[in-house]
Amino acid sequence: MIYDLPLALLALLALPAVHGFLLPPNDYEWTPVPRESHPRKRENKAETNPNGSEYVWVLEDTYAGQHFFDNMTFWTAPDPTKSVSYKDADFAFKNGLAWIEPDGRVRMKTDNTTWLAEGAFRNSVRIQSNKLYNGGLFVLDLNRAPWGCAIWPAWWTVGTPTWPAQGEIDIIEGVHDQEHNQVAFHTSPDCFMDKNVTVNGNILTHPGDTDQKAVCDGNANQNSGCATTQWSKASYGSTFEASGGGAFVMKWDENSIDVWSFYRQAIPQDLRDGHPTPSNWDIPVARLTPKYCDFSKSFWNHTIVFDITLCGDWAGNSYATTPGCPGTCAQRVMDPSNFINSTWDINSMKVYQKITFNTFNLWSKWGPTSSPLNPYKPEVANSHTILLFISHDSSSI
Repeated sequence: MIYDLPLALLALLALPAVHGFLLPPNDYEWTPVPRESHPRKRENKAETNPNGSEYVWVLEDTYAGQHFFDNMTFWTAPDPTKSVSYKDADFAFKNGLAWIEPDGRVRMKTDNTTWLAEGAFRNSVRIQSNKLYNGGLFVLDLNRAPWGCAIWPAWWTVGTPTWPAQGEIDIIEGVHDQEHNQVAFHTSPDCFMDKNVTVNGNILTHPGDTDQKAVCDGNANQNSGCATTQWSKASYGSTFEASGGGAFVMKWDENSIDVWSFYRQAIPQDLRDGHPTPSNWDIPVARLTPKYCDFSKSFWNHTIVFDITLCGDWAGNSYATTPGCPGTCAQRVMDPSNFINSTWDINSMKVYQKITFNTFNLWSKWGPTSSPLNPYKPEVANSHTILLFISHDSSSI
């Protein structure tokens, strides 16, 4: 039986339990859900889709603390940008390229102790999630992203195994000492960004763009995709770090793909409390809508990636014209002291999944299913458990 009663469901979630349990309809088998030992305020707020259906974001995966790397793989193939030497997990942990602090903070960096000959590759790390995603709300709480002359870090998702046909979403990306984060989408040739959307940033213009549409083709314009540069100076580099870091969020559902960034003091309370309600936030810094892009054909089976590249196609080609970066990019890479800031410092990464009230069986646990964005690609499943008691430790995002 499928329930199409969003208001009734909200009322049910708000009611106290009977004898410590929530009771299902009489014709269902059920397992009691014990009440927590102390009451927690339930804050999940329903949001509304354009078609009128209601939904909430429910936590699915947490990457944090001593278990951050458990479901990650270290990339050991040659660097696609031909600029660093990526190392495996054993090497990274033994040589101080990746570690977890006693307080649970996750650190990843490039080597900053070894002098190199000009043109040699510096050791670095690139990790990616073992799990593939077909949508979600991706939340990164961090204190620092790598920055400095010759440094090119990114937090992104990418379809595997076929690029750019399965899409790429660059959430955090920048080079050198820039102060403004750049968000970009890389796709197959038939996806375009609507340039008339309202965002907190500047939509970049490239050859082939029109007044209405920006080209997202990953193979066009030196692989630049369709990109937006944030207005905020607290979105990248030393200013972001000096303000205590903050949170970056990427929402990917059937309505849009949006990116927000918040410096530490501006993180929304609902996000701090673990009950994200993006419709209550400010306008995003970047947005891709389905108006000129079929998401089901442009984005699927994405892994989550962190990396640190040096020089390469972007940082290498822009080095000579970047104020304050001396010599050449290859010369910069030689001296290890140039990379004291080339470090990720992460508190947690969380992935929420969208639960729409009129598309699930209220009392069932979903097994493997196709993505609502891509019903014809069931090979990667997002399993959802319906939560009746919703709680979260509000001390962190």
